[in-house]
Amino acid sequence: MSLPVIVMAKAPVPGTVKTRLAASLGAEAACDLYRRLLRHTLANAAAYTEQLHLHVSPDAEHPELQALAAEFNAQLSVQCPGDLGARMQHAFTQLGTPALLIGSDCPFLDAEQLRRAEHSLRHSDITLTPSDDGGYVLIGLNRVHTAPFTDIAWSTPQVLAQSQRACQRSGLSLTLNPSLWDIDDGADLQRLRALQKFDSLVAECP
Repeated sequence: MSLPVIVMAKAPVPGTVKTRLAASLGAEAACDLYRRLLRHTLANAAAYTEQLHLHVSPDAEHPELQALAAEFNAQLSVQCPGDLGARMQHAFTQLGTPALLIGSDCPFLDAEQLRRAEHSLRHSDITLTPSDDGGYVLIGLNRVHTAPFTDIAWSTPQVLAQSQRACQRSGLSLTLNPSLWDIDDGADLQRLRALQKFDSLVAECP
């Protein structure tokens, strides 16, 4: 039986999403790419689970988020205030565990990758799928812990290492899945283009 999947997302408003990509693409094109990545992520998650949860910020009033939740039969919730750690911990606490949590920046998190993470949780307290930039693109919990979400320098190359140390200090077993990468800047976009596997995502990008 598949696990619930939480997708963390922002309202698709130009200038507030994909800001690093906006430096090279412009705010409107970067936001359009964000929309396609979010839809791709939800489709992949829906192919794995019937228990799909879309946790959004700053609120759940944006019509595109409401439409996506309806299309993919996802429960729509609003992220709590605070840093990324607080928001992820709240999402797990609100939903219950075991569960998986992902963002919308990694197009490689398909049903197979989600099943791999699910399998990891059969023998670990926590599972992480690392990203090439020193963070991670997926976290799964067997039960809610504060350790992975506290005193982490979010959005830095130290996230994964700090998370591993936090788990170790707390006596939590951790399984790392094979590393993937997400789409944060122009170099990542060019790397994705070169694969020629995600043309539907990048075809409209300048």
